[in-house]
Amino acid sequence: MTRTITPRLRTLVLLFLAVTGALLAGAGPASAHAALTGSDPAQGVVVKKAPEQVSLTFSEQVSMNDDSLHVLDPKGKKVDVGKPSNISGTTYAVQLKSGLKDGTYTVTYQVVSADSHPVSGAYTFSVGAPSQTTVSVSGRTANDSAVGWLYGFGRYMSYAGYIVLVGGAAFVLACWQRGSGVRAVQRLVVGGWLTLTAATLWLLLLRGSYTSSGKIGAVFDLDLLGQVLQTKTGAALVSRLLLLAAAALFIAVLFGAYDKREDEEKRDLTFGLAIGGTVVAAGLAASWAMAEHASTGLQPGIAMPVDVVHLLAVATWLGGLTALLVALYRAPAETPVETAAVRRFSRLAMGSVAVLVATGVYQSWRQLGSWSAFTDTRYGQLLLVKIGLVALLVGIAVVSRRWTARLADTAPASREGKRSETAEAQAEAEAEAEVKAEVQAEVKERVTAPASASTSDTQRATQLARQRAAQDSARQKRLRDADPNRFGLRRSVLAEAGVAVVLLAVTTVLTQTEPGRTEQEAKAATSSSSASSSSSSGALTLDMSFDTGGQDGKGVVRLDLDPARVGGNEMHLYVQRPNGRAFDIPEVKVAFTLEAKKIGPLPVTPDHIATGHWAATGVQIPMAGEWKIAVTVRTSDIDQVTVYKNAQIG
Repeated sequence: MTRTITPRLRTLVLLFLAVTGALLAGAGPASAHAALTGSDPAQGVVVKKAPEQVSLTFSEQVSMNDDSLHVLDPKGKKVDVGKPSNISGTTYAVQLKSGLKDGTYTVTYQVVSADSHPVSGAYTFSVGAPSQTTVSVSGRTANDSAVGWLYGFGRYMSYAGYIVLVGGAAFVLACWQRGSGVRAVQRLVVGGWLTLTAATLWLLLLRGSYTSSGKIGAVFDLDLLGQVLQTKTGAALVSRLLLLAAAALFIAVLFGAYDKREDEEKRDLTFGLAIGGTVVAAGLAASWAMAEHASTGLQPGIAMPVDVVHLLAVATWLGGLTALLVALYRAPAETPVETAAVRRFSRLAMGSVAVLVATGVYQSWRQLGSWSAFTDTRYGQLLLVKIGLVALLVGIAVVSRRWTARLADTAPASREGKRSETAEAQAEAEAEAEVKAEVQAEVKERVTAPASASTSDTQRATQLARQRAAQDSARQKRLRDADPNRFGLRRSVLAEAGVAVVLLAVTTVLTQTEPGRTEQEAKAATSSSSASSSSSSGALTLDMSFDTGGQDGKGVVRLDLDPARVGGNEMHLYVQRPNGRAFDIPEVKVAFTLEAKKIGPLPVTPDHIATGHWAATGVQIPMAGEWKIAVTVRTSDIDQVTVYKNAQIG
């Protein structure tokens, strides 16, 4: 259907673009998940003297407890003393024991960011020289434990319960008021309430373990539960439970007093229920907004209301879609969902999609900050998947709208069909009455029959009852499937619901993922720190004199290694005569050996670049330490010598 754009609509669009431009122009630094941006000692460094403390700097303020920050020696024993403390801004430190021996030490941390998500990690530094360590620093993340998976499942179920509860109730009040008396719809909404309530209690129990040890045994630790109740997330979960009590009262009125009233009397009560339901639904949505991504970082005063509106739009669309699906498949033949109700929901869904697009654009900009974050960060990649699923869902919704339009077009013709269906239903009702009479006759015969025949009579009565139930089921199915347009609508709505389930799963993972803006800021800070460290240390330069003993066998070889740290390096070799002039020799080779760790020799054969100049790229140094560098120089077929020098690399 083609509609012209009115001047009022054009004005609203321009106003929206202007507001969006103002928001984008006022962008400043932001973060959501905390990220480690610096440490002292830094990762992988070798210090000559043991430090008195270890400090960590994060991208935002974090919450810590007594076990949030530990330093372990090579044998895995704690060498930190006291509690972690906030020494300045976003920098936190823990004191170390005095007299630490040489070796490699491991720093482990697990903190809670301002948006309630746990952030953990580990790194190593060495005192004196690197050593072997029994501590593993790989794979320690907050979400990898069994408790992390269980917590993620609880979040998914809480979102699902909220969507079904709010969307189902909205569908009844705004689109299909007769649905308040349909048992299948009642079960759906009550099921959403039960799911959200159970998931909230589940999250409350798991929260302490999820943000600390990650152990199943800590789930029922009352001390941890008490600590959780004092946090922002704990307060949000408790407020959600209180609002669910109000939601229970709303459901009781919706499916109780509201359903029993006549259509005219329902109009007055509908307005009151709509206002009360909206307040409760917004409050439930705020329990997420006040404790997660929207509550911290850039423009929280705008982000939290936007997040509430976003959740309400999601629930209205996807929850209403679920209620429509149940109505199309499970509503009794005597109370089918009307075409007008489907059309009302179609308009409501399209309005919700428009709200989702507007709020989603703002949230995406706030959490990403740049176009490159779409492809360079995990959050951006997941967001692209979500956008694709939403586009697919909207495409299927367009198909559903076409089926709805066909239902409306065939409504006059269907009235004649209903008359014949009514006659058929009356005939079937008469047949059912006959079956019922037969059952009653069988019962009378069983009462007067001898006891020996009671078993066969019971079996026959059961068989007749099954036949009647089968006839009822077949009649209802035939009435539902009689209209091909309604059948097509059911299939398209079912496809929408399937995509919605996947979309909800992606959204749940997205809410637990570090936003792209924060991830890129952390990478930039780390790169800046690494660059600063590299520039302070500079490239390694070694001059080694050699004498092969043959003709023209004396000279100096200069080795440059840049940036002279763990990982890939670029190496250049320059061979000069004693007078400083470059000259070529038949062969030059280099080998690196870390004797303390029994690593090497690691041979490197450089390529000849120019007179007296050889080079090699990608020279890998696997570990920081004092390396023995051997340079082999051959000045003829038989004259060769190897010279050595030790140097600290990394």
